Amino acid sequence: MKTQASPYFPLLKTAAVILPLLPSLWIICRLVAKDFERIKDSSKYNDENDSNNNNNDGIAIATTTTVAASSVGAQLLLFMALGMLGHIGTNRLIPSIQYYMLKRGISGKDLGKKGTTNENNDIPEALGIVPGAIFLICLIFALVGFATNHPAKLLDLNSALLSICFMLFLGFTDDVLEWPWRYKLFLPSVASLPLLCCYEGSRSVVVPIPLRFLLMSEGELTTFGRLLCHIVVVDTNADGSIVNLGILYLVYMGLLAVFCTNAINIFAGINGLEVGQSYIIGCAVLFHNLVEIQSNSLSRENHVFSAMIMMSFLGVTVGLLRHNWFPAAVFVGDTYCYFAGMTFAVVGILGHFSKTLLLFFIPQIINFLYSIPQLFKLIPCPKHRLPKFNAKTEKMEPSTIATTKGRKERVNMTLINLVLQILGPMNEEALCSVLLTFQVICCCLGLYVRYNLATLVFD
Repeated sequence: MKTQASPYFPLLKTAAVILPLLPSLWIICRLVAKDFERIKDSSKYNDENDSNNNNNDGIAIATTTTVAASSVGAQLLLFMALGMLGHIGTNRLIPSIQYYMLKRGISGKDLGKKGTTNENNDIPEALGIVPGAIFLICLIFALVGFATNHPAKLLDLNSALLSICFMLFLGFTDDVLEWPWRYKLFLPSVASLPLLCCYEGSRSVVVPIPLRFLLMSEGELTTFGRLLCHIVVVDTNADGSIVNLGILYLVYMGLLAVFCTNAINIFAGINGLEVGQSYIIGCAVLFHNLVEIQSNSLSRENHVFSAMIMMSFLGVTVGLLRHNWFPAAVFVGDTYCYFAGMTFAVVGILGHFSKTLLLFFIPQIINFLYSIPQLFKLIPCPKHRLPKFNAKTEKMEPSTIATTKGRKERVNMTLINLVLQILGPMNEEALCSVLLTFQVICCCLGLYVRYNLATLVFD
């Protein structure tokens, strides 16, 4: 029997989805308005020159070409239209694909519904394949318009497609075959190789002002600075403010890809959380891109590239969120987690803002650090660490794990269980809303640090 998707969000939930996008939509409107003003001024300039001799034709053509090349607003509108088509396609296709998933037995039980009438319902898994595939189609169409105005970025776009496609394939095979964790840690590094091979940005990092005394003092390298020079290059002409990491920077970016793909995967377990957190992070990334585009930063082209990817990603993600929100009609599986994580790694690496990207992953970093004792087997780690459902109270409670004989059971070390310990039991939908609200707060904090506090520790 075909599983029915949950009803569309009520008005308040729809507003909650649109709200994170409003700042980005405002900037896009301003960029489009500037493009219209520029085109209007160009047309006026050309009309005035029509009365002159034909020698001015070259100037008019050059002016028109410059306007066309700088019409970022028009490009963003095109990318936004592709994102909307991606949303419609994802929303329409999921009900059909979930039927085939159930037919093939690619399904599971919702562990958060034990003790209820829905306990034994089969829910189709690995539905992240639908938004992933539609996203790739949108990105291929975006390639046509983007490559026309930014031919130098064509290699970046192809490497992005290759890396995301590889992780989408890995995620789907993981949902079907259940790969061991050692492969899940190794294969994302392989998937990031196309990105690292075409990376042409700087491999240097700026040292925070309070730490520069460790490298140089009175124009001379310190003992620690000289030791560090055996591994990296300290720029003495910049008084130790810049360190060239060389190949270590590529290693860092490879690790970033591994972190992004797995961070979303381990911060999961309740309906809507994986897709919801990805949507909020995507909104923060897009807003950062648009702020940099509007300010005409030196890396403007890179941020246009990132915005192009993010708009298609956000479109398909919202389409999936409708079906994955509580009570979930489909499970997204590792397919979506790996696809989303690699997408963020792609824009962070090729957009040259990998450090800013980590500011949007604060909840995921907290969850990872808090989970280290269990992830590294210092404390017993079960296969599933999601909170348990109390059928009597119809609320989620922290799950526990037995340690050693004679010792009291301890709560599984995840951010989800920690929130339940602090705030008390709550129903699954409320728990997801609290965690996503925390994600929004952290992303806002990350943007504030990037644009306000960064000047306190960097020149």
